[in-house]
Amino acid sequence: MTNTVRQHLAHTNEIGPAYAEQLLPEIKKALLGLRFGSIELTVHEGKVTQIERKEKFRFQQ
Repeated sequence: MTNTVRQHLAHTNEIGPAYAEQLLPEIKKALLGLRFGSIELTVHEGKVTQIERKEKFRFQQ
């Protein structure tokens, strides 16, 4: 997560359009190369506090 995003997370109570635009590159980065899995955003009191990437690996049988 970039310093700008971290600073915003620490000083605001809501997600505005400008912040949402800043957050998009972090979400895109989490999606890169993901074939099976999920991306989860955790929000507390209007602030994104965590981006979690869960990846699953499928094996041929």
